Amino acid sequence: MRRRIARFAVVALCLGVASVCIPVVAGAAAQPALSVRAGVLVEASSSQQLYAFRADEELPIASTTKLMTALVTLERVRDLNTVFAQNSYRSASVDSQIGLEPGERMTVSDLLTAMLVPSADDAAEDLAYNVGGRSVGRFVAMMNVRARELGLTRTHYATPIGLDTPGNYSTASDLVRIATYLLRHYPFFARVVELPRARLRSGSHPRIVVNRNDLVGQVPWITGVKTGHTLGAGYVLVGSGTRGGMTLVSAVLGTASPASRDANTMALLDYGFAHFRLANPIRADEVLARTTVNYRTGLHASLIAAHGVARVVARGTVLTVRVQAPHRLAGPLRRGAVLGTATVLANGHPIASTPLLLARALSAVSPLTIAAQFLTRGSTLVVLVVLLVAAVGLAVLRRERARGKESGRLQQA
Repeated sequence: MRRRIARFAVVALCLGVASVCIPVVAGAAAQPALSVRAGVLVEASSSQQLYAFRADEELPIASTTKLMTALVTLERVRDLNTVFAQNSYRSASVDSQIGLEPGERMTVSDLLTAMLVPSADDAAEDLAYNVGGRSVGRFVAMMNVRARELGLTRTHYATPIGLDTPGNYSTASDLVRIATYLLRHYPFFARVVELPRARLRSGSHPRIVVNRNDLVGQVPWITGVKTGHTLGAGYVLVGSGTRGGMTLVSAVLGTASPASRDANTMALLDYGFAHFRLANPIRADEVLARTTVNYRTGLHASLIAAHGVARVVARGTVLTVRVQAPHRLAGPLRRGAVLGTATVLANGHPIASTPLLLARALSAVSPLTIAAQFLTRGSTLVVLVVLLVAAVGLAVLRRERARGKESGRLQQA
């Protein structure tokens, strides 16, 4: 648990409305002009959309279909050393393949690598056939169920490979969501898709495979993810890159050539890294206020953020944190009691907030402690002295009056 007061960052904000990124800062850089049928750019940890062009249009997606093939396989096969035997499938000579022979045995790890790095169709068929219980059709049904579970409402599969097939389509937005999910939850997947080349050790003989995503290995910060190409889909690339602690994931669909695919991907990612950053104005458990406690001299109760606030922001706008909390507290109060709010403001406008929680419980104060503190206060002592002097004076006055009356009675007698 961090015990520090939040420091405010100088940053800027980009909010998404519908499918368009609307810069808050006047004069912010224009979005890149792309030659694509559809494209999208998001920040991986928050899924904030930084660019979108026809991002929800249903289009053929070629071998980026294999992202879902990988996800279903990783969720169903826990031991990647499991060995599968190839069925009778044979790829066409023009298709991407590693030349698996019917009955050839290969580990799931190597099959996934072959499917993701050189985009081998025969490896995808092998996985689908075996994970589907010796039925590719059953595996495709699993793919569609998983798409619905992930909320990919504009995605449907008819093949585990991605060949031009009626009913096999997705969107730029959905492709990025699948890729982001895989990168976040499956370290094996993240490691494989950033390999420029790999060695497959199982099967009838060792194989060296080369990544069809030629940005991997050429650009140091590119980390994946998956290429695709058919006549119907054109050239497709789901890309990712990490710079300055921020990971962006992009998708470009329907480009005209591998060079255009790469250029459009780089234009999107460069745009994102040049004009945005990931800001953390509030961190979980950060102390944002210290409040005095009634009848406990010198004690301050710490109020901490219930959760962190992270936002992708454009460069230039000021982020501040406004804290609303009581000035004094009185026990008993349980640990974690909600006692205020911290609000993040961008250029004075609220964009996020988090409750403030009491870091440690406060017990009730006993009546004796309250009385003792009351009696030992300086102002209380002054009042008591004044009252005592007044009482003594009053007693003396009453005594003198009594003596005077007694003296008068004696004189009369």
